[in-house]
Amino acid sequence: MMIKLTVNGKPRELERPTPLLQFLQDHGVDSKFVAVAYNGTVLQKEEFGGVTLAHGDVVEVVRPVGGG
Repeated sequence: MMIKLTVNGKPRELERPTPLLQFLQDHGVDSKFVAVAYNGTVLQKEEFGGVTLAHGDVVEVVRPVGGG
């Protein structure tokens, strides 16, 4: 059964419930340098390890942008 969720406003599918840290790693995202909102709640970095993405979740992953 595929897991359907929304990531940064776009529909995504996963093969199974997936730990957030694994999802970030699989997509080349360094968890040290992102902010994550999970179902409308901004997570503290120490909370990332306790989150498993499941059907219907809404996730926003924000990376800082440098500039001047």
